[in-house]
Amino acid sequence: MPLISSLKGRIVYNSRGSKSIEIDVITDNKYLGRACAPSGASVGSHEVPSFVDNNPESTLQKFESNKFRFVGVDASDSHAINQILKDMDSSDNYSKVGGSVAYGVSIASASSASLSLNVPLFALLNKHGPYRFPYPLGNILGGGAHAGPGTPDIQEVLVCPIGSKSINEALETNFKIHKDVRILLEKKDKSFTYGRGDEGAWAPNLNNDQSVSIVAQAVEDSGLRLGKDIALGIDFASSSLWDPERKVYDYSRQGLIRTTQEQIEFVEDLIKNYHLIYAEDPVNEDDFESMAAITKRNSNCFITGDDMLVTKSERVREARKYGACNAAILKVNQAGTLHDALDFASTCTNNNIRIITSHRSGESIDSHISHIAVATASKMIKTGVVGGERVSKLNELLRLSEYDLIKGMIDLSFT
Repeated sequence: MPLISSLKGRIVYNSRGSKSIEIDVITDNKYLGRACAPSGASVGSHEVPSFVDNNPESTLQKFESNKFRFVGVDASDSHAINQILKDMDSSDNYSKVGGSVAYGVSIASASSASLSLNVPLFALLNKHGPYRFPYPLGNILGGGAHAGPGTPDIQEVLVCPIGSKSINEALETNFKIHKDVRILLEKKDKSFTYGRGDEGAWAPNLNNDQSVSIVAQAVEDSGLRLGKDIALGIDFASSSLWDPERKVYDYSRQGLIRTTQEQIEFVEDLIKNYHLIYAEDPVNEDDFESMAAITKRNSNCFITGDDMLVTKSERVREARKYGACNAAILKVNQAGTLHDALDFASTCTNNNIRIITSHRSGESIDSHISHIAVATASKMIKTGVVGGERVSKLNELLRLSEYDLIKGMIDLSFT
């Protein structure tokens, strides 16, 4: 039994240069587990706050004064870790202890336990399998909250290498499309500066329609077949476009306003015209009825809730009342703890909602989510595409390919 011997927290910085909290957990006076909490730029209103009163320093101070509570606890027991955090925090969203601490302690504990027990983290989190690789969603081109003015309103145009037979082939395919899009952008805009957004996607001066079209063109120009070798996806991040007072979607960078019905039509036209396999947050986070309508009519596309579900089981249950979403983003820091996120994954699976494990735009070089994706039988994993904090997750998937326990890519079919 890997018992926690000591803990330590510190202020560090994420990939955007913003403050974060990193937690060290040592078990058996020997095995160091470490986890740094990520943060998002496009944040759902229902997700867990990172810090107490938005103050990293006071959040860390509270952790340091309470860390003794974890000493002697079995680090592999995520429920026990979760219960201690709940005992420290009477709120329903970790606002009194800070989501960054809840994330850091729970994942660092599991990481330390996996070292102590000499089992990979994915096998510690799911002892039964079967273990398969998720398809990597490559963020190729984007804008929104992840890039500056002049870029598209749409947050991400993604590719999924559905024809790949191995994780190595999948990564090479995504990197190729990323490079090929750059070549097209150079031809289209002689002043293109190679600007990229938070997650490594190209951030050009294009409108929304052009941004999707140019990625599709890059796929075709590369000799790959759209819908056969590569499928496109879009993260609309619609809550960031929604104006609750006027009740419209404001595509301010393109100078367009869309009603809810026009937004649905826009989304469904893109799904149809580009054979999208993935559509994330196509409507605002509380519009379950419109999400359900899109899901019903587009059963062969992953209609995915992120801001709508925020990795919370109760939001999944609410969505299922409407028939909204057939896929869900799993972000541990949205839920708070690893235990909460795994409970969310079970709720999704029990309700036939497919899981996509995801990073955040403000990331560390940690690679825990690669193991979490395998452990939760995620259909896909979002990690960005290039940049050290993104590639660290992808490289970990390559290392995991050395385990005989993991048997290639999973099936993306909806049957």
